[in-house]
Amino acid sequence: MLSKGIGTMATTAAMAARSLSIVHVPAHKPKWVFSPLSFCSAASKPRKLVLYSKPGCCLCDGLKEKLHAAFLLSGPDSLHDVELLVRDITSNPEWEKAYQYEIPVLAKVFSDGTEELLPRLSPRLGVELVHKKIAAAFKQ
Repeated sequence: MLSKGIGTMATTAAMAARSLSIVHVPAHKPKWVFSPLSFCSAASKPRKLVLYSKPGCCLCDGLKEKLHAAFLLSGPDSLHDVELLVRDITSNPEWEKAYQYEIPVLAKVFSDGTEELLPRLSPRLGVELVHKKIAAAFKQ
């Protein structure tokens, strides 16, 4: 690592001496972050899903397990970069009022922080179909 830095400085100095102009060499190269089974740029943001839930909700727990399994599936529509945020509706009166009879509720989070509720997923759906529906929602 040190020899590479010295070589870069020597090359920059030699170029500057030869051309008598200022040469800009970036201080660092773009960084890449490795996440299991996928590559993404450090500058890219993970896609986000919100699961509105509450303690003791067996439908919520079942959906959460299926979502985690769907995130592990590989393929052209991989969901490895999706971040699942679980929100307890009992911690916020607005969420509780809005979703108390609807949970589990899934929402896609846009880059500006706004959310779009997704169609309800049946607890009987298999992991592959959950994967397909979530991937389709992110394509829209």
